[in-house]
Amino acid sequence: MIVNDFIEAIEELSPSYYAEDFDNTGLLIGEKSMEVTGTLFSLDTLESVVEEAIENKCNLIISFHPIIFSGLKKLNRKTYVERVVHKAIKHDIAIYAMHTALDNVSNGVNGMICEKLGLINTSVLIPKSKTIKKLTTYVPVAHADKVRKALFEAGGGSIGNYDFCSFNSEGVGTFNGNEHSNPTIGEPGKTQFEKEMQIHMTFSAHIQSKLMKALFESHPYEEVAYEIETLENKDQHRGIGMLGELPTPLGVTEALSHIKEVFKTKTIRHSQVRDQSIKRIAVLGGSGAFAIENAKAAKADLYITADLKYHDFYKAEDQIILADIGHYESEQYTKDLIHAYLTKKFPNFALVLSNINTNPIQYY
Repeated sequence: MIVNDFIEAIEELSPSYYAEDFDNTGLLIGEKSMEVTGTLFSLDTLESVVEEAIENKCNLIISFHPIIFSGLKKLNRKTYVERVVHKAIKHDIAIYAMHTALDNVSNGVNGMICEKLGLINTSVLIPKSKTIKKLTTYVPVAHADKVRKALFEAGGGSIGNYDFCSFNSEGVGTFNGNEHSNPTIGEPGKTQFEKEMQIHMTFSAHIQSKLMKALFESHPYEEVAYEIETLENKDQHRGIGMLGELPTPLGVTEALSHIKEVFKTKTIRHSQVRDQSIKRIAVLGGSGAFAIENAKAAKADLYITADLKYHDFYKAEDQIILADIGHYESEQYTKDLIHAYLTKKFPNFALVLSNINTNPIQYY
């Protein structure tokens, strides 16, 4: 197996297309064509993690956080980042980072937090917009099945758990493309066998190049007539943060104790509490102060995140309880998520879960 085999599998879980613009995700060190001897999964890539990879004969590290975030001008081993990069290159170890690409899928970082807390009726807290597109193309009736099949195989017609494709002379959508429709006549003078059918298909934005390749290769015309438009629909399967409910409401003290036990922390920094029950919970792993207003707008009783500053706690305004459980603590199960996912993809390959606690914060 090569590095690119893992990248393709990762892209199915969390397409890098949806990573935030400020982020640095993807293959940071190494080449896609490298043969992989073993893979190590870690939340962060430190020197000790690289050494762990060497000990386990792993030449690919899949990390949640990117070790290279801003540009490197020197490699003098003076900083921990320079030392990690130097050691990885010296030992021919590839490093791949997922970060916000995994934050922005419903079954990613925040989905795992919900799972650990036992939340039900989950949904994305801040859905992404402009990630759903629609293709409209015109195909001779005799070639319509071939083109539709190629588009479906390329991933078209599927948004989350829903399939949508239509082919209708009036442009009316039909789910799964199962409804018969009358074809429209193409250019004047064409024979009955050259009648055209209009096909509509929604698709996730990240597969556009793949979808267009399938269209051009399956379409009988050298010049293909098509249109692509970006839909305003919110993507209910992609976005940052999650919202869910406890099966049974808990008191504030009981809820905080549950969180401490799940995330193995002795300390939770939280805003002022009042006598209330906790049912609806918003979560966002890592630094989540920016989503406080979203959690309040969603009518969450409690918002679990990390890296809240002094003045952030004032924003609770007696409408919500803000709970800062720590950055590492909120994301600690991410490496287990990635490991479990790729174990299903590659059950007979050497996949190692890092035993190193990379949390830089200690508590007294």
